[in-house]
This record gives sequence, C-alpha cells and structure tokens, in this order.
Amino acid sequence: MTKVLSVANQKGGVGKTTTAVNLSAALSKIGKKVLLIDLDPQANATMGSGIDKTILDYSVYHVLLGLVEPSNALKRTDSNYDLLPANRDLIGAEIELTEESRREYRLDDTLKKLLTKYEFILIDCPPSLSLLTLNGLCASTGVIIPMQCEYYALEGLSDLINSIRRVHSNLNSSLEEIGLLRVMFDPRMTLSQQVSQQLITHFGSKVFKTVIPRNVRLAEAPSHGLSIMSYDPSSRGSQAYIEFAYELLAYTENTNKTSKDF
Repeated sequence: MTKVLSVANQKGGVGKTTTAVNLSAALSKIGKKVLLIDLDPQANATMGSGIDKTILDYSVYHVLLGLVEPSNALKRTDSNYDLLPANRDLIGAEIELTEESRREYRLDDTLKKLLTKYEFILIDCPPSLSLLTLNGLCASTGVIIPMQCEYYALEGLSDLINSIRRVHSNLNSSLEEIGLLRVMFDPRMTLSQQVSQQLITHFGSKVFKTVIPRNVRLAEAPSHGLSIMSYDPSSRGSQAYIEFAYELLAYTENTNKTSKDF
C-alpha cells in the first residue's frame, strides 16, 4: 500500500523542505519508488531537486486545476525520485480553487491516478495552514513534522498538532500523526538537549529516534540543485537521512503494531 506523507510545519525555516527532498532521495537510494510533490509556491523543493522552476511547461498548479494529467507534469530527478514541481503560478491556485467543489480534495483526487506507481509519496507543504496545506493533509495517510529543538519551535507545535487533529476529525479520518523529526540538532547546546528531552517526555513514541544534525553540507546541497545523497553521500547529514529512511520504512511496515495515532 502506498504511503502518502505530508511534511508540514506552520513555522518557516525549520528544515521542512530539506527533509522532504533528502528523505525522498534516501528512500530512493534504499530501493523505494518515490514521488515528491512540491505544494509550496516558493518552489524550494523543485529547485533543490535540480529542476528549474522558471522553465516548466506544466506544474502542480495545472494538475490541481485539472488542466493536465499529472503524468504530463512529472519530472525525473538525478536522485532517482519523481517530482511534481511547483512555481509561483501556485499562488493563484488558492484563489481559483476557492469556489470549486471538493477544493480541499483536489490533490487527493489527483493522487488516485498515481498510487499504483509509487511506494512513497511525500508532500512538501507550505509553512501555513492554507488551502494548499489542507490539500496535502487531505491526501495524506500521515504527517512528518520536522522541528528544531528551540523554544519558539516548541511554542508553535501545539498549534500545528491541533490543526492536524481538526483535519483528522473533519476532513480526513485516514490521517495519522506519524511523528516529530528533530532537525538541525546541535548536541553542544544545552537548550537543544533540554527541548529534545521535553519532546520525548511529552510525546513519547511520536518522536522519531533518528536525529538530523546541524550540518554545513546539508545547507550547501540545495544551492547546487542536489540532494545530500548526491552532493556528499559520506556526510553526517546524508547518513542521518538514510537512517531516518530505514526507521520510517520499519514504522510503515508495522503500522498496526506501533500506531502513533491521536
């Protein structure tokens, strides 16, 4: 069964797109068929995957509005995952979809045509609870929440989880809160260790065991249009995302035994 996972956080700059791109690459590297969907008008996942957003013939915008079939917009990346790319056209999608029927389910309807092709579909959501993010959550079976171990990140976490719960209750009963991924982690900082421990104490098994370190090679890779797997496969960042891919795979294969539900 295809796992459709949104990578979401209402706070910007928390490593959301870095996680979406590098987890896609890591899952592909261990042999999984992966599609990454860029739902953010900033299109950072598109550029970080090595696709030029300025010369796209078709994007996720055209797919959401039913102007083209999703297969016509797909791009193959150097890291061997497929990408449904985005550009600034996506800004207009929220306005144009406002009066449409099933506006929250446009992406879900689209994915029904793609599910048989992939084992994992990852959705890079915008850093807000917009109609685009709702489309991502309504199409998903789970959510990965990347977060830094800092005070302000912890403050916004409860709002995000409440938003996911509302979607679960009102729009998509299949949505599960997969868990929290600690990113840009610096073990030398006492605050990082304290916040990390608070997360584990409060959320328990909802916190993934893998920790993504603060790593300069991870920060450099997007400027080259490469995942960390291609840019520096021996780096600590690359090894951490491979470890996370295996952890996520183990979780999804044992969902009934280790459910991280609400």
